[in-house]
Amino acid sequence: MSARVAAFFDLDGTLLSLPSLERQLFRMLRYRREIPMKNYFLWLRETLKLLPRGIGCVMHANKMYLRGVHAVEERGLENHTGSSEYKNDHPWPPRASRVEGQVSLPPNYNPRWPVPHFFENGVERVVWHAMQGHAIAIVSGTLEPLANAAARTLEAELAARGIAAGIRVFATKLEENHSRWTGRILGEAMFGKAKARTIFALAEEMSLDLSQSWAYGDSAQDRWMLAAVRNPVAANPTPKLARIARKQGWPVLRMINRLQRIREPLRHAERCA
Repeated sequence: MSARVAAFFDLDGTLLSLPSLERQLFRMLRYRREIPMKNYFLWLRETLKLLPRGIGCVMHANKMYLRGVHAVEERGLENHTGSSEYKNDHPWPPRASRVEGQVSLPPNYNPRWPVPHFFENGVERVVWHAMQGHAIAIVSGTLEPLANAAARTLEAELAARGIAAGIRVFATKLEENHSRWTGRILGEAMFGKAKARTIFALAEEMSLDLSQSWAYGDSAQDRWMLAAVRNPVAANPTPKLARIARKQGWPVLRMINRLQRIREPLRHAERCA
């Protein structure tokens, strides 16, 4: 029996347009005044402790702003929608729909959640891999429940096209106490070399052939994940990753949605006017 091919996707900036899902969640929680004022001081104190390990560690491993905040869950939407019959009346995950070239969720989606807006050709890449029978995994530094929600939305998009495929998720896990986050991470934050370690472990578990597999990322922090497979793709790369991609000979893919395709020619015409 031959080993299976896989496709590994980063999420924010790669499949999803920025700002990141976590940043959107932070803005929502701040707007709803669900973040206690003391959490900002706890976040700053943790930042000073983590700073010697680099800014990447600060950005991905410091979640103290979430201390005491009610945990966001994919299940139990009734906790925040006011309807205990939500999952009975509306199948989960909810059907994806297209709005201006993006995959979006219906308006009755949990208001505490940021709605994942996918790049149109990013979804097409997932669809293509699913049609090839490739195993698909999201490997993201975002919070696990947010990554899970994005994966379920992609699965709904695949199902709408008649493709039955599950998407595994490997993301940053948060500790909970009585359904509230403690601000501490379980295990290690999913960024940098941790993504590559996750891919190697999954390859061992599922007998994946990494010499034929694919990976997509947008940040220099994704370079170890990209280097772990035969077919790395720098998707919407940051300047640093673009330099690495040129040096390594990795292909570059620009993720774009329909609105960007319309607006960019208009901007060019304005510059030439």
